[in-house]
This record gives sequence, C-alpha cells and structure tokens, in this order.
Amino acid sequence: MSSTDVPTREELVRRVAELAPALKKHSAWQEQNRRVHEESIEALAEAGVFKLRRPKRYGGYEADTRTLVDVATEIGRADGSTSWVASVYWIPTWMACQFPEAVQDEVFATPDVRICGTLSPSAMAAPVDGGVVVNGKWGFISGALHAQWQEIIAILVPPEGEPYPIMALVPISDLLIVDDWDTSGLRGTGSVSTVAQDVFIPAERVLPLPAVLEGQGAASASIYRAPLLPVASASSVGTLVGMARSAQDTFLKRLPDRKITYTAYDSQREAPITHHQVAEAALKIDEAGFHAHRLSTLVDTRTADGTPWKLEERAIARADLGAVVRRAKEGIDILASASGGSSIYHGIPIQRIARDVAAVNLHALMHPNTNTELYGRVLCGLEPNTLYI
Repeated sequence: MSSTDVPTREELVRRVAELAPALKKHSAWQEQNRRVHEESIEALAEAGVFKLRRPKRYGGYEADTRTLVDVATEIGRADGSTSWVASVYWIPTWMACQFPEAVQDEVFATPDVRICGTLSPSAMAAPVDGGVVVNGKWGFISGALHAQWQEIIAILVPPEGEPYPIMALVPISDLLIVDDWDTSGLRGTGSVSTVAQDVFIPAERVLPLPAVLEGQGAASASIYRAPLLPVASASSVGTLVGMARSAQDTFLKRLPDRKITYTAYDSQREAPITHHQVAEAALKIDEAGFHAHRLSTLVDTRTADGTPWKLEERAIARADLGAVVRRAKEGIDILASASGGSSIYHGIPIQRIARDVAAVNLHALMHPNTNTELYGRVLCGLEPNTLYI
C-alpha cells in the first residue's frame, strides 16, 4: 500500500466525526444490552478505524499515536464505550505485530480483524510438543464479543528454570466467553470474561512477555518497535478526552433552558457560580488534552528517531496517562454536579459519562494514583516496582 492510499489524520477524524449521530443513537441500547451495537462496529470498520494499527502490507494504515488520540477523541465525544472498545483493539493489534510474519499472515488474513486482549497473567501454561497448553480465565476483556482473536498472558512453567509470563494469540473461537459484564460504568463495552480449557497454542504464536514489553519482537516497521506500555498508554487516552468533551457538549446544550430551582435564576447560564464551573471544567479538559498530546508526541518522536527510551521517559508516559484520567474525571465531575437533579434520569447523557469515566479511573493501569506514584518513584532515583513501564 502506498502512502497515497493511507488517509490523512484529518480525513480519519472527519470520517469518525460524521459517525457521531449513528453512534449516539445506539448509546441507550448499549447500556441495556451491555455491548457495542453491531451497527456501530460496522460503521467503525467502514471508516477504517480497525486499520489504524494494521500493517500497511496487509492493507492497514500504520497510523501514529497522535492519530489514535484524535480519532478516539471524536469517537468518545459520541459514545465513550464505543471509543473504549476501538482503542482497546488498537493495543492487541499492535502486539500481534510482534509475532513472526507467518503468524501475522494468519491473523491479518481477516479483513478488519479485531483483536481483544489483556495484560493480566491470570492463566497457567504448560509446555508440550510443538507449543503450550493454557488453562485460566481473564476478566475485563473489552470487545471480546466482536473479536476474532484474543491476545492472552499466562505464566509458563518450564521443565527447568523459573516460571515467566508469556504472551500468545488465540482464536476467540478456542475460548469460552462468560457473559458476566454487569457494571455501573462502561456498560456498553461488553468487557466479558474469557476462559481457556486445555487450549493448545502452537509455539510460533507464543512470545516471552518481557521481550514484548521492551519492544523486542519480530516487528519490521518502526511503529512496532517501542516499549509496550508507552504505546498502550498513548492508545488509550483519546477516549478520556472525548468523554470529557462530550460532557462539556452535553452541559452547554442543556444550559440555556435550565433554571436553578428555588432561586431567581430563570437560566442557569446567568448564575456566576455556573461561569466558574464551566471555566474550571473547560480548563481541566484542556489539560487532559495537553497530557494526551504530550504523551503521543513522545511516543511518535521516539518511534521516528529510534533513540533508546530513558527510564524517566517511560515513567512520564505512565504519568501522562494518569494525568489525562484525573483531569478528564475532574472536569466531568464538575459538570455532572452542576447538572441538577434532572440529570440523574437515564435519558440525560451526562450521568452515563460520569459513570463511564469513574469506571476508567478504577482501571488498574490507568488509575492516576498508581501512575503518579510510579513517576515519583523514578524521579526519586528508585527502580520501578513493576514490569509494566
């Protein structure tokens, strides 16, 4: 595929922005049915969203992470759960490109292939002739209901030596799906659990996780040669910025027709407290956008110039991820608390946005406190106490 066949960032953002009415239309259905609507998946595929991290030799776009941020922001502005699933697919798709070319040939033979995944090592792997056999269960597998493959993490116990984590690719048809996703936030993501029962995985579809975390897979294109966590962080943050902007859009749309009950204000926008709330929320949302773009710029710059990542840069990537989550949640919470009693009805989007961002805030790898502590630890001259950096 030539560069002229790859849409520009602006074109991709325009495509998904045009999908907003269709994506918004399915928000209530997704809340009720706890998964992304099939029509939304089809619309994202038509817009090229699932090609962003697909290699060019398979008809993909090999988009940089700035593009991921801006595209996810527009999707998130329409619907947070849909954007979350799209961004989650981008990360395992990138991870699939760490495998040998023969494995990639198999995976990317499916047009608009969707790969779900996890970083949780909640399964065990036993070596057998020609590969490994895996047993275990993974939770929070966003997008599993629309995926063809899952990237899994398991602990391999070799005949000799210490156990170590591996990453593998498994057809979703080899796994049992447990429909246990009944939550207060991100309900529309369909983040069900998956189970492996004596699943055989050939050796060519197995890699040591530490090598992937360091960007030492078999990838040829430069965008696939980077540490995993900065890439994953940059892939995730656009959804948060989109959620926050959606909250702002929703609040401002309702503002002129809302009065403040039991006061003389016939329009909420006349009240000085509202001016402070709107301005404070807008600044926090702008700050979230700043950290998202600083993160993507770091990842894209290091990817382009090929210079080794410093430990502090990798910690900054995690810190920027946490900062986006914190600022987005703070901005949304201000607007939600200023939305009045009528906003608790399910037909008012801001209550859903507030629940969705609260759910993201609790995610183990996205929690602001976890990421800030890690950054501070490195700044204090200590070694990171995690592989996930």
